[in-house]
Amino acid sequence: MRTFFAALVVAVGVSGCAGYRVGDVKPQYLKEVQTVAIPTFRNGTFLPRVEGLITNTVLKQFQQDGTFRITSEDKADAVIRATVVAIGRRPVRSVRGNVLATTEFNLGVGVRYTLVGRDGKVLAGPINVSGGTSFFVGSDVATDERQALPLAAEDLAVRMVSQLSEGW
Repeated sequence: MRTFFAALVVAVGVSGCAGYRVGDVKPQYLKEVQTVAIPTFRNGTFLPRVEGLITNTVLKQFQQDGTFRITSEDKADAVIRATVVAIGRRPVRSVRGNVLATTEFNLGVGVRYTLVGRDGKVLAGPINVSGGTSFFVGSDVATDERQALPLAAEDLAVRMVSQLSEGW
């Protein structure tokens, strides 16, 4: 009876790990892609030099995730072609007693990207991804927005990398 009970406990304990996989969980259509190149994104907005900030943030997130190795375009299995398509802020909270004055904004960043294989075939996309953050207004709205931009870019990068490395 004791051996039966011990075997039952072991069977139940092991069955809880039946669906667990060790290693990356890339989508099936990206199973052959090991290395990715990320050239500087194009800027489709009127905000100057924002493409460099967003490209670097996405690059760092890919390195942190570790599913794909970053390399140059000539050695990569796939290349990410992306354009920054939108940057905008929306008022969230106004000053009590004065609805025209805003104390908090939401800042959103949008990118449209395509993953292109070594042979020129489109592996994924075009896909739109967005990220955002909120910020409070001090004495200068433009400076506060510029300081919040890296946070919105980081949110966008996390979403973009999880779309490619996990498939959603």
